[in-house]
Amino acid sequence: MDTAQEIIADSDSRMQKSVEALLRDLNTVRTGRASPALVETLTVDYYGTTTPLNQIASISVPEPRLLMIQPWDRQALTEVERSILKSDLALVPNNDGTVIRINIPILTEERRRELVRLVGSKLEVGHVAVRNIRRENLARLRQLEKDKEMSKDEGKRAQAQLQQVTDMYIEKMDELSTQKEAEVMEV
Repeated sequence: MDTAQEIIADSDSRMQKSVEALLRDLNTVRTGRASPALVETLTVDYYGTTTPLNQIASISVPEPRLLMIQPWDRQALTEVERSILKSDLALVPNNDGTVIRINIPILTEERRRELVRLVGSKLEVGHVAVRNIRRENLARLRQLEKDKEMSKDEGKRAQAQLQQVTDMYIEKMDELSTQKEAEVMEV
């Protein structure tokens, strides 16, 4: 059976992974400037296999508002272009036969507000993940108490510790979200 400290450590590591997942998710949200993270996770049908773009091409940012994608296999150019057009990024790829250039247009005020709402919804998904971890591990702590493997006082201390860890990760997520919203609203 687990000890209270093992449960707290488990919560800590799982919540850290939730924060990292939120960060990866937020990196895919478009801002006014070019970032390889915008497109690197797009999937491309590469010879019948769904493959992330960053595994079949190099993605660079030669200018602040320009993305350049150079597939290692020229045969994949049209598939890369197709997957960019199918994505919800609203980007227009320019294929010159060797590389794909994507100009990142300036975002309209309305689009910025939509993206801020998107950031908010991604943040809420992250919060739910952390709360689920807390709920699950709180039940484990209460079970330890019920099974008389720890005293009520130890149980209360462990629950308080679990709440502190949860609050810390929720705060980290809020900070990431605030930074991303500021990036999106930046003109």
